Amino acid sequence: MGLFDFFKKEQKESLDKGLEKTKTNFFDQLSKAVVGKSKVDEEVLDDLEEMLVHSDVGVGTTIKIIKRIEERVARDKYVSTSELDKILREEVAALLEENSSGKGTELSLPAGIKPYVIMVVGVNGVGKTTTIGKLASQFHKAGKKVVLGAADTFRAAAVDQLIIWGERVGVPVISHGMNTDPASVAFDAVKKGVEMDADVVIIDTAGRLHNKVGLMNELSKIKRVMQKFIEEAPHEVLLVLDGSTGQNAVLQATEFTKATDVTALAITKLDGTAKGGVVIGISDEFKIPVKYIGVGEKIDDLQVFNKYEFVDSLFSQNKK
Repeated sequence: MGLFDFFKKEQKESLDKGLEKTKTNFFDQLSKAVVGKSKVDEEVLDDLEEMLVHSDVGVGTTIKIIKRIEERVARDKYVSTSELDKILREEVAALLEENSSGKGTELSLPAGIKPYVIMVVGVNGVGKTTTIGKLASQFHKAGKKVVLGAADTFRAAAVDQLIIWGERVGVPVISHGMNTDPASVAFDAVKKGVEMDADVVIIDTAGRLHNKVGLMNELSKIKRVMQKFIEEAPHEVLLVLDGSTGQNAVLQATEFTKATDVTALAITKLDGTAKGGVVIGISDEFKIPVKYIGVGEKIDDLQVFNKYEFVDSLFSQNKK
């Protein structure tokens, strides 16, 4: 086994472990739904619907999945309960495919764009700054030149935390301190990225949701200022959501997609929750690709989201 294969195996094991609570909850409920039944009938589907909603897949996405299974049952006339997890696996993978989620297999940047500018948004406490630090570390380890911008200037902790990550990883952090103009920080970070021929510039932003208009204006200003240096910046707006909050993460996604053009999602803290189904629901509801998932504390536990590995981990019953 080569080094790369070993790394991929380690990642898959982390994913399996990170989704353990969701999987256990999921299959416990699925077993109860089909106990004593040999075929999928209306009662089984009702129980399955309730189970998916409780797993934070979301009502709209659950109805969509149930409808697809009903169509298969009607078409095939007889579907055994033992086939149910296989059918679920196929339908969940199909949904993720429709929303372009999980197409990646490894960390990468688009060719021909340098520096690639990522603006990271999300409320306080979702793991936004930690996600940026882990991304920076992984890009740096892959031989990429990275610049970080500490534009969440309303929280001293956020600025300090990003500076610590920069020192730890060995990448420059552009910071003007607390209570300074976030747009100015973003401008200087992009400028630094261009000057040092960086591959990627990652900008942290404030996550206040109590004033949507203020947030919208602030993010718009940051974008405009960056575009003075790079016309297409930011190339990606990454929304970080805490998967352990379940439907609250959906509400946050709703607010942020109104405030700015979110182009990718990172869903963190999946290892501490049985609410991993939220990945499926958010991807389906917002039609925004899930790009990264967090399944543990280690740097490499922030993983590029791959739908096949996710579905395999979610539906593998006690597979060692």
